[in-house]
Amino acid sequence: MTATTDGSTGAAIPPRAAAASDTDSTTPLAAGVPEAAERAAARAIEFLLTQQDPEGWWKGDLETNVTMDAEDLLLRQFLGIRDEATTRAAALFIRSEQRTDGAWATFYDGPGDLSATVEAYVALRLAGDAPDAPHMARASAWVRARGGIASARVFTRIWLALFGWWRWEDLPELPPELIWFPTWMPLNIYDFGCWARQTIVPLTIVSAKRPVRPAPFTLDELHIDPANPNPPKPLAPLTSWQGVFERLDRVVHRLRKAVPSWLRQAAVNSAGRWIVERQENDGCWGGIQPPAVYSVIALHLLGYDLGHPVMRAGLESLDRFALWRDDGSRMIEACQSPVWDTCLAVIALADAGLPADHPQLLKAADWMLGEEIRRPGDWSVKRPQLPPGGWAFEFHNDNYPDIDDTAEVALALRRVSHPAPDRVDGAIGRAVRWNFGMQSKNGAWGAFDVDNTSPFPNRLPFCDFGEVIDPPSADVTAHVVEMMAAEGLAHDPRTRRGITWLLAEQEADGSWFGRWGVNYVYGTGSVVPALTAAGLPTSHPAIRRAVHWLRQVQNDDGGWGEDLRSYQHTKEWSGRGASTASQTSWALMALLAAGERDTDPVERGVRWLAETQRADGSWDEPYFTGTGFPWDFSINYHLYRLVFPLTALGRYLHGDPFEKAPLAARRGPCAVSGGS
Repeated sequence: MTATTDGSTGAAIPPRAAAASDTDSTTPLAAGVPEAAERAAARAIEFLLTQQDPEGWWKGDLETNVTMDAEDLLLRQFLGIRDEATTRAAALFIRSEQRTDGAWATFYDGPGDLSATVEAYVALRLAGDAPDAPHMARASAWVRARGGIASARVFTRIWLALFGWWRWEDLPELPPELIWFPTWMPLNIYDFGCWARQTIVPLTIVSAKRPVRPAPFTLDELHIDPANPNPPKPLAPLTSWQGVFERLDRVVHRLRKAVPSWLRQAAVNSAGRWIVERQENDGCWGGIQPPAVYSVIALHLLGYDLGHPVMRAGLESLDRFALWRDDGSRMIEACQSPVWDTCLAVIALADAGLPADHPQLLKAADWMLGEEIRRPGDWSVKRPQLPPGGWAFEFHNDNYPDIDDTAEVALALRRVSHPAPDRVDGAIGRAVRWNFGMQSKNGAWGAFDVDNTSPFPNRLPFCDFGEVIDPPSADVTAHVVEMMAAEGLAHDPRTRRGITWLLAEQEADGSWFGRWGVNYVYGTGSVVPALTAAGLPTSHPAIRRAVHWLRQVQNDDGGWGEDLRSYQHTKEWSGRGASTASQTSWALMALLAAGERDTDPVERGVRWLAETQRADGSWDEPYFTGTGFPWDFSINYHLYRLVFPLTALGRYLHGDPFEKAPLAARRGPCAVSGGS
C-alpha cells in the first residue's frame, strides 16, 4: 500500500496521461483496433449469454463490506438461532477481508473503517476468535487508536446496545411517535429516503423497547478506558445546526419518561403495522438487507415468535442474501439486482449487434415485462393521483419502484423486437407517464421519490451514516432524458426542463457528479449520451467541456478509473484511480456519443479493453465502482465489468443506437399521457 493525499492508505494515484488536444479528432486509428474490438465483443457476447438464468434474468454478485456479514451473525445471536456452520462460514469470509494493519475497509484497497472494524471484530469474537490472537490484537489496537467504540457510528453502537456492550441512554433517541407526523411536518418519515425510512421505522420500536440480551463476553479491549467508555463531549455551538439538534436530542431524552405508556404503546403498534404492511411477497422489506434485519428484530420485540408466518418469511428472505463460495465462506449481499442487471445486459447485447429477435433477448424482455409494478407504493404518498407503472431494482420490491430502473428497462425493451409490440408499448407508456409524474419541481429526478430534499434528516444525531434523503441526481436525470429521447419526447417541455437542469449542474471542469456510480466518470458517462440523444449537437460547449475533461483524466495505460475518495477529496481524486473495465467503458460511451470515435483517446480506451479482457470473455474488476451512499457505502456490481465494456465496444463498432431515429419511432411510439 502507498500513502495517498488524504493521509490514508490505499491505491496510489496513477499518473495522468498527457492531455490530448480537443482538435485532433482526425487522428487515424492504429491498424487492428477495430478487429480487436470485434473479437473482444464476440467473446463478451458469448460469455454474457451463458450467464442468463433459464427464466430470462441476469444477476451478478453484489459485493459490499463485512458489516453485512457481522450484522447477520449478531441478528442470529440476538434471536438465539446462530448455528456453528453459518458462524464458521461467515467468520472465514470476514477474516479474508482483514487488512494487514488489523482493520477492515468498506471497499477494495480502501482505508480502514472504524465501525466496520468494530463490527467485524465482534463477529469474530462470536465465532470463537480469541482477543489475544494476533489478528484480533491488531484489530483492537487499531480501534483504540481511533477512539474506540465511542467514536463508532450510531448504527454500530445500536448493535452493541442489544447485548449491553453500550448503554441505550448514550444513543440518540428515536421516538416511535414519528410514525404519526403528517407529511407537511418536518422530519416526518416521508422526509427520509425510502431506504432510510424503512430502517428508521423499525428502529423506533427497538429504541422504545431498549432490549438487552446477555452478552457472551466483554469488549473492554475496544475501549480507550473501559471504566469510562463514553467520556462526555462538548456540545457543538448553538449557532450551528449540529448544536441545535444535539440539544433537541437531549430534550427528547428527558421527555421519554413523560410520554404516557399507552401513547408510547400505540405509537409502537402503529409502527409495527406499517412494517407488516410493507413486507414483500418474498418476505423481505424493500429488497435490501438492512431494513429486513431491523424489521425482524422490531417485530420480534412486539411478540412475533419465530414461527409466525411474517417472521418465518422474513428470516427465509435473509437467507437468500447469502452467497456460499467454493472455499466454504459465506458472503451476505446487501441487495440483489436482477432487474438492473437484466436491462443493462439486454442493452449491451443489442448494442453489440445481437439480433433484436434473438431468443435470449425475447426471454429477457418477457421476464422484464412480468416484473412491471402496477400498484401504488410509498411514492404515492407524494403523488396520490399518479397511476403506477415502473420497475424496481430487485426481484420483489413493489413498494419502491425506482425511476432509474424504469428508464433503463424502457430503453432495453425498445431494443427488442417483441412478438407482442402492443404489450411492450403499453408497459413503456405507463413507465413514461410514471417517470414524468415523478419529476421534481426543479426539473430533475431522484431515484425513488419526488422532491425528497428536506435539509433536516441528515442533521439528526442518529443519521451519521450515509445519505438519508433522495434529492435529484445527474445520473438518474440523464437516464430519464435518454429514455424520453428514445420515445420521441426529447422536445417535450418536461424533458427540456431536465436537460436545462443537467446543463446547469455541470462542474466547472466539465464533468458531472455521479450519485449512484463512482463518480465523476459515471456522471459524465451518463449525461453526455443522454444530451446528445436528446438533440444537443456534439459541438455544444457543455459536450466539448466534458470531452476535454475525459481526455485530461485518461490514464497512461489508455483506460479510465476513479477512486471512491473522490467523494471526499474531489480536487485530488476526481477522475483519478486505477483503470477499470466499467469506468473505461463509461468514458468511452461519453466520447463516442460526443462524436469522438476516430480519435486517439477512444482508440487507446478500446485497445485497453481488448488487451485486458480475460480468456472467457469477461474482465477482472476488484475495485468498487458502484455507489450506495457516496463514500459511506460502496458496491462492486460483478456484472458491471461485463455489460458496460460490451456496450462500449458495441457502440464503437456499430454506432450509437439513436443515430438514425428514436428507438420508439422504429417500432411505433407508445401512447403517452399524464404529467407531473
